[in-house]
Amino acid sequence: MKTFLEEVNERIGGVPIQRCYHCRKCTAGCPLAFAMEYNPNRVIKMIQMGMKDEVLNSSTIWLCASCETCITRCPNEVDIARMMDVLREMAIREGRTVKEKNILAFHQAFLNSIRSRGRINEPFMMVDYKLKSGDLFSDMGLGINMFMKGKLALISPKTRDLGAVKTIFEKTRNL
Repeated sequence: MKTFLEEVNERIGGVPIQRCYHCRKCTAGCPLAFAMEYNPNRVIKMIQMGMKDEVLNSSTIWLCASCETCITRCPNEVDIARMMDVLREMAIREGRTVKEKNILAFHQAFLNSIRSRGRINEPFMMVDYKLKSGDLFSDMGLGINMFMKGKLALISPKTRDLGAVKTIFEKTRNL
């Protein structure tokens, strides 16, 4: 049976987490570290220590914006943004309780939009997100203003090769 560290490293498929020597440059540059339960450096340490439940049940993995500032600053090129994505997917697959429910709803709406059209369709994605989150009307005025200013199209173009998109989703499901 694989350890938590081995499982995460395998799913990341890049630079192993063991390369981190905890210089904390990732945390110093992270624009959301102030809001996280555990900073990025601490998450790496927790993975190295096998603290799977604490990591997968934390709000930290859902707050990461995947801005990639961490990997840009990392002297060993540890891809923390990819690691956070892997941790989110692991939490979903294991049916973990998500503290940040609206972030999960947005994540699901985003992926549903990509899965169905091959790219983002903002109006469909917003409706999907609003229905999942239960927050139907809080920013409806903003959406109308964006539409009136031409910043929001009702229908976005579809990807020509939806088969390729479906293949990508099928391959990632089997990881």
